[in-house]
Amino acid sequence: MLNGRVALVTGAGHGIGRAHALELAARGASVVVNDLGSSASGEGQGRDADRVVEIIRERGGTAIADYGDVGDEAQVEAMVARAFDEFGHLDIVVNNAGIVRDRAIWNMSVEDFDLVLRVHLRGSWLAGRAVAKRWRAAAKAGDGSVYGRIVNTTSGAGLQGNFGQSNYSPAKAALVALTQTLSLELAGIGVTVNAISPVAATRLASGVIDGPVLEADERAAGEFDPLDPALAAPVVAWLASPEAGHISGQVFRVTGEYLALMSGWEVAAKIPNGGAYWDASKLGSLVATDLFRTRTAGLRPGS
Repeated sequence: MLNGRVALVTGAGHGIGRAHALELAARGASVVVNDLGSSASGEGQGRDADRVVEIIRERGGTAIADYGDVGDEAQVEAMVARAFDEFGHLDIVVNNAGIVRDRAIWNMSVEDFDLVLRVHLRGSWLAGRAVAKRWRAAAKAGDGSVYGRIVNTTSGAGLQGNFGQSNYSPAKAALVALTQTLSLELAGIGVTVNAISPVAATRLASGVIDGPVLEADERAAGEFDPLDPALAAPVVAWLASPEAGHISGQVFRVTGEYLALMSGWEVAAKIPNGGAYWDASKLGSLVATDLFRTRTAGLRPGS
């Protein structure tokens, strides 16, 4: 499915990113396994990517490790350049790196807010920009199109909000907007940009989702687990493949029960202004009756 393709997966040392890297490699892609090796809250550094590379190679695949910080511009440019240097091209970028620092807003520090957005949003934007510049240059130098796939990672918290995540939820919501915007900007050179919203028991979700935190490759073979980090990996592999070349700007929710195509903000109900300015004193009744349909038409609020 992906023979001859080269993929970069950020945050691939554990959980969902690790599952993506293993699946892409199993489908024939050479994989740059990126992971800073930090804790779930973004502290420290390590060589967590090494184990994933080792597994891929044991299974007959091709992979190299990268320990760059996705929030650092120079390091992201370097990891993308390394993919081109090692393999000659880069076809797939899966932005998965993330951290959590959950607190109610009255207890959250500015550092907690900034760092979470730095990893999720800035990191995905930097990786997207680094590869987009190279793809655009290649398209201009060639026949006008390239093979390019970007898959961003949003979440239920980004689509619906979640208590205690006034940093994480906005970051994940912004990734949907980034996905839609890049899908427009890169469509002309043949690049698709989509997002997935996976549900899994991982290090990052341990405070939100109940379930043992295991790696995808550590689970019992043949036994279905609705919280397995590997559930979304086949969807990512498919989005990265030639089969999905007609799909862009979309968000897919992947849970233990279903694969869903998500829809953004749409008009649920509307009222005309009749070519006149709104009167604040009359809006309560209009909104109640014609938008929310919660009161009998013609009754004033409180009636």
